[in-house]
Amino acid sequence: MDRVFLDANILYSAGYKDTSALRKLWELTEVELLTSFYAVDEAHRNLAIDKPGQIESLEQLIGTMTVVADPAEAFALPDGIDLVEKDRPILLAAIVARATHVLTGDKDHFGKYFGQTVAGGLILRPRDYLASRSQEP
Repeated sequence: MDRVFLDANILYSAGYKDTSALRKLWELTEVELLTSFYAVDEAHRNLAIDKPGQIESLEQLIGTMTVVADPAEAFALPDGIDLVEKDRPILLAAIVARATHVLTGDKDHFGKYFGQTVAGGLILRPRDYLASRSQEP
């Protein structure tokens, strides 16, 4: 079973529009969707500004996920991984949650890690993960 950690931007985008292609993630079998309180807070805060009428939709999606605790300040990123301060809690939470995949649309900060496995989690864009799942027998 895949343990798929969703970044805040994935939550935001899925919540923003009920017909978002990202909602296919919630339809997959043999997948546990994970996120963190930090990611939920960021997605909620941004959606409340941009499209407050969709907050309930976001909450419904989050309600079907496993929301993991944010990692303690003492946790450090693996050697060779360099992320801006605001993205560190995302990757650290995915690592602590033992995610097999980390999905993000943040190519500016995570882009150099797309396709790489960091501490057990393969970092991908959602479309790449969904494409890999559609090729399964």
